[in-house]
Amino acid sequence: MSDDDTFCASGTPAAAPDTDKASGPPYAECVLCREPTEYPESTKGSTLCPVCEWREAERAACSG
Repeated sequence: MSDDDTFCASGTPAAAPDTDKASGPPYAECVLCREPTEYPESTKGSTLCPVCEWREAERAACSG
């Protein structure tokens, strides 16, 4: 693959640590799309569903 064919080839974004994930409902709501996340409702801060989390990581990796 040449340099022209690569698009953000720096690797995949780092995943959030699994220690904070909920083992069952109730799940926190994603702050962007309002879908259930993998985190418990008691999680503080902005919670994102797996899809929005991935998109945010792509934006951060490909920005600039």
